[in-house]
Amino acid sequence: MRLVSLAMYASPPPLAEATAKLWAFLRDALRADGVADVPEALDETLRYDESWRHPDLLLAQTCGYPYVRHLRAKVRLVATPVYAHPGCDGPSTSSFIAVHRDSAATSLEDLRGSRAAINEPDSNSGANLFRAAIAPLAEGGRFFGSVLETGGHRASLEAIATGKADVAAIDCVTFGNVLRFDPETLASIRVLAQTAKGPGLPLITRAGASDAEVSALRRALAAAIADPALADTRDTLALKDFAILSDADYQPLADMEATARRLGYPAIA
Repeated sequence: MRLVSLAMYASPPPLAEATAKLWAFLRDALRADGVADVPEALDETLRYDESWRHPDLLLAQTCGYPYVRHLRAKVRLVATPVYAHPGCDGPSTSSFIAVHRDSAATSLEDLRGSRAAINEPDSNSGANLFRAAIAPLAEGGRFFGSVLETGGHRASLEAIATGKADVAAIDCVTFGNVLRFDPETLASIRVLAQTAKGPGLPLITRAGASDAEVSALRRALAAAIADPALADTRDTLALKDFAILSDADYQPLADMEATARRLGYPAIA
């Protein structure tokens, strides 16, 4: 059996249930289209990023920054979800730079010397877009007083709420999902600024997938958008469409990194 993992936006629980329903539809559509070895259920054993280079990968969702850094030519792009959340623009997404509601900061400059939280250095939304926003303000490769790596956007929000950090960049899809399904998490959070937009989190398959298989995946995704029976599922996921983007469409994310490096700010610091 092939491997399918759609773990990027699988919490809170309503999202996990909707993602499972989406996969059930895609599974049946792929099987009806003659695709072999389609798994019954989503993989829940691997860490989300362990699926990306799996030799039996049928479908997974990655982040655009790891794609341009590590996955080019090692996977095939299938499609990029179009989300309905604020901060999303077609297949492009941005991050909200969040602070505590009691923070005195009114601009990014006011954050100089503060404590930043990032989910992980390889994140586009939590690190790459954040770095691009801060790089013009940095001096000698530094801007923040300290940086805490939390392991996830929700953990970064918690770090701000509990006083362990002063600021973090939260991707607009996560922020929108938390606002809908776990709003108390944002009770002490205020959005200070919004980052530049970049291409969102692509769905990928293994590099060795045939053109016919990629086309079948795209047909199944298009059917999932069109089927009235999936309306509630799409609404829960805030899923409007799937766009077909090329490798070149993701180059701006690598360009953001290169610009920050030219400005002497290679990492959030």
